[in-house]
Amino acid sequence: MKFLVDAQLPRRLAGWLKQHGHDALHTLDLPLGNRTPDADVVSCALRDDRIVVTKDSDFVQNFLLTGQPALLLIATGNISNAELERLLQRNMPAIERAFGSCRYLEITRSALVVHE
Repeated sequence: MKFLVDAQLPRRLAGWLKQHGHDALHTLDLPLGNRTPDADVVSCALRDDRIVVTKDSDFVQNFLLTGQPALLLIATGNISNAELERLLQRNMPAIERAFGSCRYLEITRSALVVHE
């Protein structure tokens, strides 16, 4: 899978995704870095067929209006990097399966929500 990790999440998350066999970029890898406008993040995700990993509800609003881009919303509130990695580790097989048939997932501390 191909991911684009948004600015409010740690670059370390993109590294973790790469270590687990995925193609991952962080907004810091883009020309404008963490100053990349949301519209450019969306354009990059669409161009490269990437799933945007974000905490930003603006991407949810865009998805609800346009159905784009594929989205993994991290809805955990404040969480340590290590806790986030453990959460993803536990849920990655289900995330991979779910993105086979949907385009918007939300992960909380206790659940993976598939938005049809």
